Amino acid sequence: MSNQEQVAQAERAGNGRTAKLALAGAGAAVAALVIAMIAGGAATPRIIPGLPDEGTITRWGMPLSKMAMDVAGVLTVGVLLAAAALLPSDKGLLGKPALAYVKAASWLALAWAGAAAATMVFSLSEMLGLPLVDVLGGNELTSFASQVTQGIALTLVVLFGVAIALFARGAITVGAAGGLLVLSLAALLPPALTGHSSSSPNHDLAITGVAIHMMVLALWVGGLAVLCAHALRRQPHLETVATRFSSMALWCFIAVGLSGLFSIVARLTSVSELFTSAYGLLLLAKTAAFAGLGAIGWWHRKRTLPQLAAGGPGAFIRFASCEILVMLATVGLAVALSRTAPPPAVLPVDRAFEVLGYPMPPEVSPANLVSLWWFDLFSGTLIVLLGGLYLAGVVRLVRRGDSWPAGRTAAWFVGMLILTIATQSGVARYAKVLFSVHMAEHMTLSMLVPIFLVLGGPVTLALRALKPAARRGDRGPREWLTTILHSRFVGFVAHPAIATSIFIVSTYALYFTPLFAAAMEEHLGHIAMTVHFLLSGSLFFWVIIGVDPAPHKLPHVARLMVLFVTMPFHAFFGIALMSMGTLLASEWYDQLGRTWGVSSIVDQQAGGAIAWGFGEIPTLLVLIALAFQWWQDDNRKASRADRRADAAAARTGGTGDVQLDAYNDYLAKLSKRDRAQ
Repeated sequence: MSNQEQVAQAERAGNGRTAKLALAGAGAAVAALVIAMIAGGAATPRIIPGLPDEGTITRWGMPLSKMAMDVAGVLTVGVLLAAAALLPSDKGLLGKPALAYVKAASWLALAWAGAAAATMVFSLSEMLGLPLVDVLGGNELTSFASQVTQGIALTLVVLFGVAIALFARGAITVGAAGGLLVLSLAALLPPALTGHSSSSPNHDLAITGVAIHMMVLALWVGGLAVLCAHALRRQPHLETVATRFSSMALWCFIAVGLSGLFSIVARLTSVSELFTSAYGLLLLAKTAAFAGLGAIGWWHRKRTLPQLAAGGPGAFIRFASCEILVMLATVGLAVALSRTAPPPAVLPVDRAFEVLGYPMPPEVSPANLVSLWWFDLFSGTLIVLLGGLYLAGVVRLVRRGDSWPAGRTAAWFVGMLILTIATQSGVARYAKVLFSVHMAEHMTLSMLVPIFLVLGGPVTLALRALKPAARRGDRGPREWLTTILHSRFVGFVAHPAIATSIFIVSTYALYFTPLFAAAMEEHLGHIAMTVHFLLSGSLFFWVIIGVDPAPHKLPHVARLMVLFVTMPFHAFFGIALMSMGTLLASEWYDQLGRTWGVSSIVDQQAGGAIAWGFGEIPTLLVLIALAFQWWQDDNRKASRADRRADAAAARTGGTGDVQLDAYNDYLAKLSKRDRAQ
């Protein structure tokens, strides 16, 4: 038998093993779904005569199509993760196995879109209480897909899935695979954010928790599924892929556990509901499966990875296959859980509680701003990640024997402290109630926190702390960071004119268009505003006083000019708010029913005054930072000049100063002439 025939035979055997694992995984997921639906009561609901009933086909077709949609989405994420991060690359180009996974992502994304379309049809049948045949022939499906929140979410999945399928056909670089991976993670979110989380008592916590849960779980489950297929098909670089995934899986396990815990806290009002409701019992079953996954992962990391490194993939394949079966069964439990209504929560009859997630706070005062803390999961996670990663980088440098300026560390954690106060204290609670407090939070996030963050030099720290990729030409975290910094997009947005325009124009575009009203109505809108304020401010101040390398380096005089040109626009913005006679986002503020304090229009004018006067604080801080950097730059230039002068003096025997040497020569000539006379 020739070598080609042996390779073909091994490939067919590997494909057969992969197909068997896929069938076993599908069986485990379906079995877990059926058992959980029967146990939770979703399979046998109480049918009241005379009321609409969608029928058995929709009752079972809906969860099955949703499970197919979830599995296809998870597998799409998994193959793109393998192509972009787990498999080694060659100078930014995908290798042969990675190209095969990107091509597989195209087909999986099409299946994802198709399952989402089927889920949309079943969802409409369930919502209208009509059999499937009655739904397919009407115009209700178009209205559902374009006007109802759940239908819009599924429509987005269909569009994203088709887009991923099309773009994946021509992707040959690691950057393209990484972009498709980000798009696939984003496509997971719309259906999840329109389920039970949006109606939970603490919907802000539930929405953020389920978003983090879905993305991290997809990376974990999808990555492991592709790793199993990679091992069964005897593909190259198995040890590299397994080692990289193992490092990522530990953090995924922690993130999945914490986000799931926050989701439980947001949906249940007491611990007893875990044992007295069908929803709670399914949560316990999912938690047990999750704990089992943690135990398998620990054993896998301790025992099978060394065996794999020693050249024995058999044990690895067995344990990994077992783990993926448990994972897919957990996916089935999760789908059944989404079909089971959580215990009804006894909520106060308060419109403010419905839209805010907490009762209307008492009248604003300095004491209440300090004492009424409100935990925001998104901002809290961001703070922990930014602070923890920065501290880990500093510790790595110190252990390596390198130094890192204490001033930069202090600046970074001062920024973290201010960010914590702005997003977790009573300021965050009142920012949704009073426009003036919202404007103070906005100014803090966009004009104060970024100053300290860019002075911390996080990019420089990361480039020094991260290790280069072990394989030449491959892309690790350090190479990814360098590639992003040198990309055309960063070069464009970091241009002083573009960064300044984003910083100025986005403020006017947010508040003087319907964007602000739409953002205030949704928790995701609040997250988007927080992210935008931080990013736009960090981009602008990176150009002005950033210590990290930038694509466009400005002289200090030009930086001063950019600063003095920009700040008046914020003053004009504040004056415009103070002179407005109409209320921004009036529907949002009117529905809260606030009975204390000044009127909303007076409060809005106070917010304008804050925007007008707040600019003096960051301007002063930036001027101090610029003056210090200018002084440091002059000292460095003087030191370089002295070193060059000393080197020239050593070569010529003079002082190294051209003018001083010429003057000394002149004096020497005069002295020689006087002696001659």
